[in-house]
Amino acid sequence: MEGHVLGPVRAEGDGGGEVFGGSKAGALFALLVTSPGCRCTRKEIAEVLWESDEKVDGRVNRAVSDLRKQLGQEVVPHGGKSGYCTLRVPEGAVDLLRFRDRVARAAGLNPPEQFEQLDAALEEWDGGEPLRGLTERGFQLRREGLRAELMAAVYARMEAAWRSREEKWLREETGKWFERAPELSQVFRYYLLAHDDLPEHRREQLIKVWSERNGDPDANLQSAIDLVRGVARRPGGTLLPPVPKQLPGSSRRPVGQDELICNLVEAVCEEQDAGNLALVLISGMAGVGKSTVAHHLARRLRERFPDGVLYAGLNGFAHEDVRPAEPDEVLGGFLAALPPYTTVTGPESKSNALRSALAHRSALIVLDDALNAQQVLPLLPGDGTCAVIITSRNDLLRLQSERKVLFRKMEPLQEADALEVLQEKVSAKDRAIHAQAFSDLVRHCGRLPLALTVVARLLDSGVRPLRTIRALAREMEEERARLETLHLPEHELSVGAALNCSVRVLGEEARLLLWQLAVHPGPSASWEAVMDLGRVAGEGARTERALAELVTANLVEHRGDRYVLHDLVRVFARRCVRPEPGEEVTDIERATVRQVMEHQLHNVRACDRVLDHERALPIGEPDMVTVTDPADPAQATAFLDAEYATVQRCIRLAIDQGIERYAWLLPMALGTYQWHRRLLDDAEKNLRHAADAAESAAAPADCAMVHRMLAGTQWRSGKYDSAVGYLRRAVRLSEEDHSEEGRLSLARSLHRLGLTLRKQGDRAGAEEALCQALELCREVFDTVGEAAALNALGALHLDRGDHERALRRCADALRAVERTTERSGLADVLFTLAKVHLARSERDEAVTLYRQACDIYREQDNWPNEDKARLLFADVLVSAGESEDAVRELERVIVLRELMGGEGVREVRERLEGLR
Repeated sequence: MEGHVLGPVRAEGDGGGEVFGGSKAGALFALLVTSPGCRCTRKEIAEVLWESDEKVDGRVNRAVSDLRKQLGQEVVPHGGKSGYCTLRVPEGAVDLLRFRDRVARAAGLNPPEQFEQLDAALEEWDGGEPLRGLTERGFQLRREGLRAELMAAVYARMEAAWRSREEKWLREETGKWFERAPELSQVFRYYLLAHDDLPEHRREQLIKVWSERNGDPDANLQSAIDLVRGVARRPGGTLLPPVPKQLPGSSRRPVGQDELICNLVEAVCEEQDAGNLALVLISGMAGVGKSTVAHHLARRLRERFPDGVLYAGLNGFAHEDVRPAEPDEVLGGFLAALPPYTTVTGPESKSNALRSALAHRSALIVLDDALNAQQVLPLLPGDGTCAVIITSRNDLLRLQSERKVLFRKMEPLQEADALEVLQEKVSAKDRAIHAQAFSDLVRHCGRLPLALTVVARLLDSGVRPLRTIRALAREMEEERARLETLHLPEHELSVGAALNCSVRVLGEEARLLLWQLAVHPGPSASWEAVMDLGRVAGEGARTERALAELVTANLVEHRGDRYVLHDLVRVFARRCVRPEPGEEVTDIERATVRQVMEHQLHNVRACDRVLDHERALPIGEPDMVTVTDPADPAQATAFLDAEYATVQRCIRLAIDQGIERYAWLLPMALGTYQWHRRLLDDAEKNLRHAADAAESAAAPADCAMVHRMLAGTQWRSGKYDSAVGYLRRAVRLSEEDHSEEGRLSLARSLHRLGLTLRKQGDRAGAEEALCQALELCREVFDTVGEAAALNALGALHLDRGDHERALRRCADALRAVERTTERSGLADVLFTLAKVHLARSERDEAVTLYRQACDIYREQDNWPNEDKARLLFADVLVSAGESEDAVRELERVIVLRELMGGEGVREVRERLEGLR
């Protein structure tokens, strides 16, 4: 494919198809090429090509189809349901993209190399109007943008030629441009510089005429006028560079940050074009690559700032032996490059002098590694067209409150970009061979650029041969080895040293809270959980303020309504940050772990009470922890959805440390939620440990309850034989306790045993167990249990074909459960009743009952039961000829199964397609 937009619009596909600017397909091609990422929404296409006509879906489709027909499906792929139209341009296939690539490559080169690159870039342009052949008004802004982009490259090439002493070329080129566009101040500027040997009267006449026609010279043009009038020359007559160029070099490439840099370039240019100061703040945790991005952003922008680039490393988070830079010192360095203000003294006077010096200049300032807003504010220009790029590990909230800031917070890299950092110098063959090891290293590095750079340096330098990469990944599983591996002091690369620089400026309360959050098993914590941690340090601890300090310092990430530590911050803080001297670290750690466990236990139990009203756990009342109060099952499950990963880690910590209270109570409190979310593997694993812990920590009736929960989990997984074994153990344990609590435990154990024996086909054993359970429930006035036992007996009679007895049992169960507030039990009875009525050919009654049961299961957020009920309900609806309603039920089943991991979705889709 070959495409052109910098002159007449046209494109030719590999198959010989062509589009031109006069057609809608040609206009669409130009629109896509000039859009970010070469893609647009269909709404954007309609607005540009048909000037906001809302009824153009068909026209858009035709234009896309025509473009695809001419250029091929690989270039114009189908967008599916994304709503976007995308152009996949082969590398080097479009003049604009070739132009931009060469302009980008010119950044950072020395002047002669810059000149060559820019010369090659501008060969793509014939000097005429870009986007020629397009008449739509929507292209006017794009045309103006391209014109400005091209002229910026023209000026940059003239600047590079001047600095490279390409005097002959510059004379000829500026002569041509001055004839063509004498009103352009930049053209006149370089014309004067190239023709500095003009007779004085001729030069002054030109300046006078230009000023009369175009107004007073701007700062750039005035600086050139001053120079050609005789200000400072090099030996040999070459003019001295008029502007500072202080930006240091940077060898690192900002992998994965192209979009961020492009967005910031666009935002700065927009502010500059509006005549405003552009103030960019890039924040993020240590090692995330802020300085690298700032340097490359400055290189992309510097051609737009003809009065130069000022740079200062502020050392806000440098090592302990390097103090942060004082604003007075930085101001002195800046003013030395901006005569005539070099003799000003005093911080306030210097700050005023800087604003005066930059008032009529367009300069770029880079302030790297700022500690706080106090350090930055004196270094900022006033109003005007300058720009400032600031990097800091701190969010500089005061600065954001006082000035308009283009704020961007950098995050660790995406997986693919992180792999690119590690594999940059690795062959494709070795990438494939060691794919898993590379993926493990990315995980151990937390996708943090600094950590990835350290590992890449290890592999590249031969310190660790590539063949040892699997061993390296295994070593980094251990926390101490991870920090040691990520420490290369000889290359000034160290994750631990970088994090230490962030931590050492924290207040004592923030340091303590950071350490507590590292002790917290994670991966995240709610605001209430963090506040509860503060109780460990006593009432005087200002936890909220400490948390705000950690978030602002980018050591803790505020994600939604959760607080998260990066894995490397967690490892560093746990090993290298300690409470203040004099404290008993072990006692504080033990108290912190207990507080975390108590917070989780009481909050999980509060949700479990909503999901299962009947289960009583010997947890006790909450002590010094904040407890949620969910209003309904949906709120309870939503809370546990957010907390689930943290609760799971707490359970693992309790098991590993042998803390029996939490090792059995937390799995028990979480079990019903796991059933509702069909997280059965997690539940079984937790409850096996819970059963072991309960044997030594709980009463017999409580041990029986754990065995019932474990059996219930296996029952839901279809492991009926194993479930029966646990239930018989629960029955024996319950029989040891002759109290009312023990009889209630026995009733529930027998009920579950009866249900499981029925699944095994042992109807006689099931009926015996269920009848015993029913009698016991009536003895201890457990109405919910009575209804459940009656419902199970009704299902057993239905299995035998005794529909009359089944109906009587289920009717008794319905009357019993309706005397309670138990909604889950009510849904179970309605579900069984529906099956009974269906067996009696009473389909209308069955449909009503199925619908009621499904609605309650949905209300209870019980995905597995809702899935089972709706699937059977759909069959009933099909048999009743209500296919549309059946389709809706099956669509909901698909949603439920996708939420539960996707098992069985294909079969349901096939049934659904058969109904449509």
